[in-house]
Amino acid sequence: MDSQDIGNIQLEGEVAGDRISRIRKITQNFFLHIHSTRIHPDNLKPTYTFGLGITLGFLLLILILTGVVLMMYYTPSVERAYQSVKDIVFVVPGGRLIRNIHRWASHGMVFVLFLHLARVFYTGAYLKSRRLNWIIGVSMLVVTLFLSFSGYLLPWDQLAYWAVTIGSNIAASARELTDLIGITSGFDVGGFMKRILIGGETVGQPALSRFFTLHVIFLPLTLLILIGVHFWRIRKDGGLSRPGNPESNRDDQPGSEGRIYTWPTVLWAELAILLSVSAILLIIAFVVDAPLLEKANPAFAENPAKSPWYFLGIQELVSYSAFSGGLLIPLLFLIFLISIPFIDREKQYTGVWFSGRQGLRITFYSLAVSLIVTLALLFVIVQFGWLRDWFPGMSQAVVMLINPATLSMLFYILWSRWVRIRTGSTRMASIALFTASLAGLVLFTAMGIWFRGPNWEFFWSRSDWPVI
Repeated sequence: MDSQDIGNIQLEGEVAGDRISRIRKITQNFFLHIHSTRIHPDNLKPTYTFGLGITLGFLLLILILTGVVLMMYYTPSVERAYQSVKDIVFVVPGGRLIRNIHRWASHGMVFVLFLHLARVFYTGAYLKSRRLNWIIGVSMLVVTLFLSFSGYLLPWDQLAYWAVTIGSNIAASARELTDLIGITSGFDVGGFMKRILIGGETVGQPALSRFFTLHVIFLPLTLLILIGVHFWRIRKDGGLSRPGNPESNRDDQPGSEGRIYTWPTVLWAELAILLSVSAILLIIAFVVDAPLLEKANPAFAENPAKSPWYFLGIQELVSYSAFSGGLLIPLLFLIFLISIPFIDREKQYTGVWFSGRQGLRITFYSLAVSLIVTLALLFVIVQFGWLRDWFPGMSQAVVMLINPATLSMLFYILWSRWVRIRTGSTRMASIALFTASLAGLVLFTAMGIWFRGPNWEFFWSRSDWPVI
């Protein structure tokens, strides 16, 4: 054996030793072992995942850390809650910054979670064996919405009080149907849901105690359990989805070629995302203070009283019909989200953005259809009113069934059905319905945020609001 052979053997030994060292960095570390030891290069492409999943994880970590600090100074009672929040803002050193970070991280988590859901859908990452993880993701969305909403009441100011009042009334929207058929006195489903939420007919100490318990114990634990199962399923399903990903081709399977070792490449990428998220939150927290109005006053209603921005689309729909907008349409949309992996089983589209050019065209067409239909309905509402304005004696049953909320959903479903017939593809039909529904939700939410003023009237800008 010559010196060159000996050198090659030594080099191979060093490479093998480096490989084993990198693997041990992951498998023997309590915090890092949730990663696979190696990852496919496609999963590191910024334009595939945009780092949305890991961003959500970091936002939750920031929320937990800042929430623990805030909980040390907060008192969950109607007499002391508002003053304790003022003390956090004006007395506790760094309290204002911590509260701002917590507030904007909460809103950011809701926003990024919607983006993450859309990313997973448009890349077909719910296909094959990933159906369960998609359902877990939808459950995490629901829990996150209520986690953010439960924290909304804790400052006990006017904004919080009346936002939760609106939310509790939305929870009671089933009363419109039970009132119509005359069974509310004996079967008050809406009232039961409202009492479960706030502990009575009005927001008071029972509501504050329930929201505090939900916000600091039950919902965070539920979300952490779901996240644990979510990560486990990602590993179980062979890592993140990608084009042409056989189910047996695991990220850390021996013999898989072209993989990148998680240590340190992936960890550096995750650290960069963490620093970016932290920097953005700090900048926002320094520039924009979390709102804190005067102490809650049940005798003086905010006008307009608005729910949190992520429920304003539902509040806009409720203004047309409490039952349809507050219960029927959200429930149908949730059922649709859960059923997507069982309706669409076209596995060849896994890991491909918009399922190729055809899906991209369907996405643009669906956006156009949703814009035309939703804006047309909103235009009619603003300019001419609706059925009750035209026919004052119109039956409540007709108004409940025929309104912008139900009509828009009907148009979206018909459009999806037409796409299914034209393309013969359940994937294209799912893209059509998902895109149209999401675009409609965005438009109705924008209407509630920017164009609804006192008495829920339409105004082009806040400067046009009447002085009350």
